[in-house]
Amino acid sequence: MPLRPLTPIEARVLATLMEKARTVPDSYPLSLNSLVAGCNQKSSREPLMNLTEAQAQEALDALKLLALVFQSSGSRVARWEHNFQRGVGVPEQSAVLLGLLMLRGPQTAGELRINSERWYRFADISSVEAFLEELQARPEEKGGSLVVKLPRAPGMREQRWAHLLCGPVDAGEPQAQVTADGPQPALEARIESLEHEVARLRCAVQNLCEQLGMSQPGQAE
Repeated sequence: MPLRPLTPIEARVLATLMEKARTVPDSYPLSLNSLVAGCNQKSSREPLMNLTEAQAQEALDALKLLALVFQSSGSRVARWEHNFQRGVGVPEQSAVLLGLLMLRGPQTAGELRINSERWYRFADISSVEAFLEELQARPEEKGGSLVVKLPRAPGMREQRWAHLLCGPVDAGEPQAQVTADGPQPALEARIESLEHEVARLRCAVQNLCEQLGMSQPGQAE
């Protein structure tokens, strides 16, 4: 059965559980308080949100009905885990890419490779692109496409990818900066552009270092 479109809050809650399972396994599964803090953190999030515990709990209850999360047993405090890979029916690498797109918004394949370092180490950008293309070509009997390649934005050399777990996106328009508190100011769009530029430069330096057999700046030999 195709998955119904998620709300932005449901997507944030689900992706935060996916992230913390990989980046802070000692603290996982997450309590409601930890989950809310993860959803609202100011880094690695686009758009920024300011969710309440009530909003997060409502999202958890809805995701539980979709078999995308479940509550762990054996703890005095309720703790939550995701069931994304099995619930959606995608391989690990695809789940990683979808989680990053839900957390950080549209990204290029190069940005996804860099941002996935703590989740999963892709061999190269081509492997990232291969999984994205597979997600885009997902057959209708399995629920249809889960990502879309957006038109190249002005001033950008590469096209970005967006997830479709919250429903179709207008490929001709930038995604709206919407949070639980309302639209973000224009400054957010400028910051986003700068972050993408930094990510592209980091990717270029990483590739160059790999070709030359050198350690990346800031890493020990």
